[in-house]
Amino acid sequence: MARLANLIKVSRGWLGDEEMAEVRDAFAYGYFGHAAKVEQFEAALADYLGAEHVVATNTGTSALHLALDALGIWDGDEVIVPSLTFVASFQAIWATGATPIACDVRPDTLLMDLDDAEERITPRTRALMPVHYGGSPCDLQGLRALATRHGLKVVEDAAHAFGSTYQGRRIGSLGDATCFSFDSIKNITCGEGGAICCGDEELAELMRRKRVLGIDRRPPADPSQRPPAMTFEVATAGFRYHMSNINAGIGLAQLRKADAFIARRREICRQYDRAFSGVEGLTPLRVNYDETAPHIYVVRVKDDRRDALMRHLRLEGIETGINYVPNHLHPLFRPEGKPLPETERAFREILTLPLHVGLTQSDVDTIIDRVLAFMRQG
Repeated sequence: MARLANLIKVSRGWLGDEEMAEVRDAFAYGYFGHAAKVEQFEAALADYLGAEHVVATNTGTSALHLALDALGIWDGDEVIVPSLTFVASFQAIWATGATPIACDVRPDTLLMDLDDAEERITPRTRALMPVHYGGSPCDLQGLRALATRHGLKVVEDAAHAFGSTYQGRRIGSLGDATCFSFDSIKNITCGEGGAICCGDEELAELMRRKRVLGIDRRPPADPSQRPPAMTFEVATAGFRYHMSNINAGIGLAQLRKADAFIARRREICRQYDRAFSGVEGLTPLRVNYDETAPHIYVVRVKDDRRDALMRHLRLEGIETGINYVPNHLHPLFRPEGKPLPETERAFREILTLPLHVGLTQSDVDTIIDRVLAFMRQG
């Protein structure tokens, strides 16, 4: 019988007294929109990530849309993105008026297949959107070379990858724009939130204006040409995408815990890898945990046994998931043209096991035991 009252959740956030103290401080300040804690959080993120500029947003999806828009990706353009990603990646591209072009993934990592992506480039292609799936960094050197050859921008979807590194540098310190999510189940959370990192000061300033409806609060160069009551100017299209002071406070407290959170996530994943290595019909993804700050733990279950394993674990009180339904299978995004065989094969096999810092060692042992018991049934 399922232990539903004590269900081991597949993902969850982890908040404590430190976050509550920051929220109380934000309440005491009395203004809950964009205020001092947002700027403090941006500065702390920049320091942690080694990023030149950080622009905080209300969600990770907003971060993706804002970055694409500020880079000038609009109607009629195309952006190449792996189909195996959360729908936010595709919706953010769609919101600009551009078309998301689904590409395939590598079977061992589920990261963007650069050769397949290159085959899908057309004269309308303006950008590549690699997804750091599960927290594993994509081949950014190869991506930059591909982008340079074809004159494309790179907008990284790093929603899974906060704390991950590539060649010794943290994700967020490289590329045209890197977008993070801080929703309730990410490596760190703001409750809801996102951020964009970039190395271009003009781009960062444009995104800061666009996240607050295009408002520029700097005084006009020639005040005599403006009505006395005018306190700001609007010179560009924009959105309501700024982060709140309350969410930034939560993020500040979470950021102080980030290294401990990542260490625990890595420890759990390494235990899973050791337990599942060599088990017939079960294949963990290839992940370098010296670089990867893991957001999810995914295995591939062979021989059409994935769904049966999910049901078995649910009956044992263990929640699992599937990350994700490929976007090209959704009615809105169904493309014509070249198929995505590796993505569709992966979709039939992938299973996400519980991974979060709230898991006890007893939970981890139970998960491993129940998975192995099922696989050994033959």
